[in-house]
Amino acid sequence: MTTTPTAPALALPAAHGSCPFDPPPAYDQAARQGAVTPAELPDGEFCWLVTGHQEVRTVLSDPRFSADARHPGFPFLTPGRRALAVTNPSFIRMDDPQHARLRRMVTKDFLVHRVDAMRPGIQRIVDETIDRMTAAGTSADLVTDFALPVPSLVICLLLGVPYEDHELFQAQSRTLLDNRATPAEVEAAQRGLTGYLTELAARKRSHPADDMLSRLATREDVSPAEIAATGLLLLVAGHETTANMTALSTVALLRRPEQTARLRADPELLRGAVEELLRYLTIVQSGLPRVAVEDVELGGTLVRAGQGVLAMLSTANRDERLFGAAGESAADELEVSRDARRHLAFGFGVHQCLGQPLARAELQIALETLLRRLPGLRITVPEDELVFRGHSVVYGVDSLPVAW
Repeated sequence: MTTTPTAPALALPAAHGSCPFDPPPAYDQAARQGAVTPAELPDGEFCWLVTGHQEVRTVLSDPRFSADARHPGFPFLTPGRRALAVTNPSFIRMDDPQHARLRRMVTKDFLVHRVDAMRPGIQRIVDETIDRMTAAGTSADLVTDFALPVPSLVICLLLGVPYEDHELFQAQSRTLLDNRATPAEVEAAQRGLTGYLTELAARKRSHPADDMLSRLATREDVSPAEIAATGLLLLVAGHETTANMTALSTVALLRRPEQTARLRADPELLRGAVEELLRYLTIVQSGLPRVAVEDVELGGTLVRAGQGVLAMLSTANRDERLFGAAGESAADELEVSRDARRHLAFGFGVHQCLGQPLARAELQIALETLLRRLPGLRITVPEDELVFRGHSVVYGVDSLPVAW
């Protein structure tokens, strides 16, 4: 059984290579070495990089691996991530029962049948956004004119956040997710958004409406700090992830015109194609952090209590043992007809992404409508001129100039 090596092999975080859709080459290299490999964090601390699909599932579902950042040995990729995780953390940085108590308060808003009831409203938002974009001309930045406004509008309606404040929360969100941000910048952005949401919740306590913040604000078993932390998590994650997935998916599809043509010819493929895009792109590329609270044998490696672990969703979703089966395309290729339902883009276990039904619905509606309404959609700059967001916790593209 492997134990802690004397010389960690891989420095983190890793830089991207020439293909913007693949995990950073260093992560692929680690995956080729084994499903559990040693790594060194920027602060010099040791951690384990877990790259195999089954091993990642184990880490994310075994209570011996904690999501609580207060545990000694918890891995932080940057000082900014440490500042965000330990100051008024949301329930994704808690273990049960605290995690379950707060998560249950908002779960019903994201149930599949509730999201299905929202689909006509999402479709209306998508259509109106495309109407505005096409009325302005025959070209646009798909990020600022479509991919970002759609999920921002949807999450604002769900939470009860005024959309006219979107410039505030979008700017603060970018700082919170930027691995280059200093602890002071992260703390200031968190303080700004927390203060905004605390004030908004106080107003809703006096004048509640039919939205999630109102329902939280009028409960007696949740504190103002917990409301603000939960609102911040849902607001940031609810628009940044889907916005980046929409833009990246568009790039990935347009560079594979034969697959785009198949989706236009057979819209029934779209739901499965969204799962494949989630697998192939895996926008949380730097891994989900955990720390062992007991000694655990993982993939033939002994992970000792107090050692940090990064569960690498991006390499797990390229695991040839699962996604490169006989008769299928290689796991590092995009294939819209692949059965990708076992992907881990939303995580796994009790901390699995709460908003995944909503994200799926938004992506399905946004991509189907784009392909149907803009048959001549094309990117107007060479791919090597696109600026990808390798510096962000949520991978994406800064802008996407298109025409139709």
